[in-house]
Amino acid sequence: MAKEIYSKYPMVKYLRKEALPTALCPGCGGGTVLNAFANAIDQLKIDPRDLVVVSGIGCSAWIASPYFLADTLHTTHGRAIAFATGVKVGLPDKYVVVISGDGDLASIGGNHLIHAARRNIDITVILVNNFIYGMTGGQVAPTTPFGAITTTTPYRNIEHPLNIAETVAAAGASYVARWTTAHVYQLIESIKKAITTKGFSLVEVISQCPVQFGRRNKMKQPAEMLRWFLKNSVPISKAKNMSEEELEGKFIVGEFVNRRKPEFVGELNKLIREVQSKFKEE
Repeated sequence: MAKEIYSKYPMVKYLRKEALPTALCPGCGGGTVLNAFANAIDQLKIDPRDLVVVSGIGCSAWIASPYFLADTLHTTHGRAIAFATGVKVGLPDKYVVVISGDGDLASIGGNHLIHAARRNIDITVILVNNFIYGMTGGQVAPTTPFGAITTTTPYRNIEHPLNIAETVAAAGASYVARWTTAHVYQLIESIKKAITTKGFSLVEVISQCPVQFGRRNKMKQPAEMLRWFLKNSVPISKAKNMSEEELEGKFIVGEFVNRRKPEFVGELNKLIREVQSKFKEE
């Protein structure tokens, strides 16, 4: 039965068949992100041989490895962007994409995220934000909403979450967008823009985790979390006219920045040529 389903799925050509069926938890949004990414690659007509996908550690890191059929690096916790930077410098003609979770990229790897955006390195980061450390037991994360319940905040979380997209935009990225797994078509379009933008690109994906986050916060079913996303999503154009109090607990979605800036790898190779030319003249 499973083989029959896979044969009818048009994006199966981008998946490692030996890794299927998925080991992701029931209702996890990771499958939606994988589907959106595969569709973006297909629509852009990118040959997977021209692609390198990097991930760290965590539930969302599995999206790239083992599921996506391309050259992949499954790296140490929080270091996916550092590895991806090395790949891009060494192989500047490759499309380099990082896919991992909020705990990996925005917490343990938060410093790499900020400075890669500041340097404007030509890599694309798809950051799957499920508000929690899902793989290690449901602990509180820097992205956990204020007042939410986790295994390490059983009474409620008293910290305000990190605004990932806003932070990366302020750090200097060329392209930044945020969508939820309930905004699939918009997500595909943003991933396409991110991959084709010269410079650092981030697509933050608010994703459901019914097993670890949802069941502790009265949303045991995936559909409940998706309805929560849709009910509380606010387009960025509308959010600009709303107060902080009105935006409390909301998800601002849309494109935050889309701009042209000098890119790190290009500037690095330009500098190398300048220095080599100088030494040849001497």
